[in-house]
Amino acid sequence: MNGLTKEIRSALKAMGKTKDPHEKEIYSRIIKNLCDSQGVFFNLASEMMYFDLDNEIDHSDVPF
Repeated sequence: MNGLTKEIRSALKAMGKTKDPHEKEIYSRIIKNLCDSQGVFFNLASEMMYFDLDNEIDHSDVPF
C-alpha cells in the first residue's frame, strides 16, 4: 500500500515537471492505473469492515 502511494506521488511530481502533452498523457494513464490498483485495496478493506471478526476468534487462550 505504501509502495503504491509513493509511486503515485512520484508520477505526479514527474508529470508536473514535464511540458510535453504526450508525456503528460502517459503519466496520467500511469497515475490512473496506480490509483485504480490502490482502490482495490481500499474496497477490500471497506468490505472487511462489515465482518464481525470478534465472534470468530477463540479468546480462551488469551491470558486476560
